Amino acid sequence: MKRFLTTVLTVILTIVLLAGAAAGFILYRKYKPSKEQVDQNEWYQASGDEMALFLDSVLVEGVKGRYIDGQTYLQLDWIDEAVNEKFYWDEENRQLIYTLPDQIVYANEETMGSSGKPLVVQQDGQVWLLSSLVTAYTNVRIDTYDTDNVRRVFVDTSWEPQQLAAVKKKSALRIRGGVKSAMITEVPSDSEVIVLEQLDNWSRVRTEDGQVGYLANRRLKETESRTLVSTFTEPEYTSISMDGPVVLVWHQVTNRQANQAMENLVSNTKGVNVIAPTWFMLTDNQGNYESLADKNYVDRAHSMGLQVWAVLDNFNKGENVQSEILFASTAARKKLIASLMQDAKTYGFDGINLDVEGIKASAGPHYVQFIRELSIDCRKEGLVLSIDSYVPASYSAFYNWAEQGRVADYVVMMGYDEHYAGGEAGSVASIGYERQGIEDLLKQVPKEKLISAIPFYTRIWKEDASGTTSQSLGIADAKAWVEDNQVELYWQDDLGQYYGETQKDGVNYEIWMEEERSLALKMQLIRDNGLAGVACWRLGLEPADIWDTVKLP
Repeated sequence: MKRFLTTVLTVILTIVLLAGAAAGFILYRKYKPSKEQVDQNEWYQASGDEMALFLDSVLVEGVKGRYIDGQTYLQLDWIDEAVNEKFYWDEENRQLIYTLPDQIVYANEETMGSSGKPLVVQQDGQVWLLSSLVTAYTNVRIDTYDTDNVRRVFVDTSWEPQQLAAVKKKSALRIRGGVKSAMITEVPSDSEVIVLEQLDNWSRVRTEDGQVGYLANRRLKETESRTLVSTFTEPEYTSISMDGPVVLVWHQVTNRQANQAMENLVSNTKGVNVIAPTWFMLTDNQGNYESLADKNYVDRAHSMGLQVWAVLDNFNKGENVQSEILFASTAARKKLIASLMQDAKTYGFDGINLDVEGIKASAGPHYVQFIRELSIDCRKEGLVLSIDSYVPASYSAFYNWAEQGRVADYVVMMGYDEHYAGGEAGSVASIGYERQGIEDLLKQVPKEKLISAIPFYTRIWKEDASGTTSQSLGIADAKAWVEDNQVELYWQDDLGQYYGETQKDGVNYEIWMEEERSLALKMQLIRDNGLAGVACWRLGLEPADIWDTVKLP
């Protein structure tokens, strides 16, 4: 019996030991650090002269830097999208253009940097910029690591303090947190890493030799903060501002004789300090325009205490104007700007008001470049540059309101045509449309530069069997139409307008009125948001008493 018990105990002990060994082996297998090494070419998705590109320590998918003749180059398209939109490529002349507040810088493949290497290279259908050129004009840091199998370039836009930590002992840098994830490299003892993100047990770090991955927190010493100081000086765009709020009215001039009506029309107004005659009409893709400018008009306006901002548009005589061609031509832009500057001297007007509408998205970057270049000459000549812009929408974002707000003196939001000829019936400018437009533009344009434009017109909408059409009427004529047709108006709080409808001979008519009450709400928005002023389309459509409503302190 005693021998039997001994045998049983031995068996049990053996089983326990085997089970313990098995459990230990399983735990060892479970927690044993992986020694698997990633293929860095595959991990960084780069090989040969390609460079893995990091933006703020995050690997950029689908875009690479390029290592050319011992120098780091970056794609112009990516630079424009990610870090600096001011680098402009002139395809016609195969040159790079960079516009500063007071000058234009040009470079091509023959322009050398301080390294003796080209500032610009064209390869594989792409334009590449030398990294030192990018840092010369952009508030970024660029670090290159070109000694490993896979070259890497880091572009950092943040100047927030960095969190640094020393590595306690030689450690594996892994692609994810956890000992089972593959190794990118080994980090030496006492080396320093930038802690990008600290998790419970692991931290995402960037090593001294430009590798990004994860280290166990137990391998890191206490973090210390390092302050970063930028030596880059942002270009200063000086602006012309009027002493008080702008009260602008557009004067539609369609022939030279129309200039003679200015004094009579202005005598009907109160508080106006800027008049903008529609004088210059683009006619072709070479930078030519038809002019209705009149020196006597300017002199008379000045004698009445008014500034004159001459309007340049692309639609009154624009049948042959293709903005994507016109503004893409450096020669055409230069010619157009030179002509405007000469006319400013000849006629003595005070500013230029750009009213370029309906352009294609492909024309957007070229039009913005035209604005940049025009702003230089306006700045030099003391001319006010104002730009008429749509209420923001995703489909017109290529107008780049933020850049307009940086380089121009004023941005004028055309807060009308919410419903337009050829579209569905509705308000020309509901209060919600105006409010949302101001809110969206203020995210991009300083309030000191933003002018809100209001309509002195409304539309009579006509619906019959053939469809929906509309007729534009000034406030005075619209009031007369309502009275003549005995239309009863109802106030609509959500639209901030009176609405009325009537039927006649089987035709349905609708009107959303612009008048004193609706315009008063729009003026209150301008005051509440501290905007730079108001603009009114157009002179002559308004009754005299509307100016008691359209006024600013």
